Amino acid sequence: MITVTEKAARHLRALLDEKATTGKGLRVQVAKGGCSGLQYEMSLDAQKPGDAVIQRDGVEFLVDGESASYLRGSTLDFSDGLTGAGFQIVNPNAARTCGCGTSFEAAPPA
Repeated sequence: MITVTEKAARHLRALLDEKATTGKGLRVQVAKGGCSGLQYEMSLDAQKPGDAVIQRDGVEFLVDGESASYLRGSTLDFSDGLTGAGFQIVNPNAARTCGCGTSFEAAPPA
């Protein structure tokens, strides 16, 4: 499905602890929109039927069935640099990405 880095799991754990949230994980999904046609969306959410669940270091990352095909083989990381901080997706299925970093165009199916 997707690979989650240790840094991403560590940051999600800190976020959940800060908000005193239990029973939720980070939902990673793809929705129509953005400059390139599709955009990544992330939110804290509870598991829903049909979700793929990726567990890493005691936290869960949730991907719905529709988003799974767009995210297959992707890596979810967390970056904390001078230009901003946040979860980032490296997606081999993206034919083109936008400068915003949250929008992409899917590569045609092989």
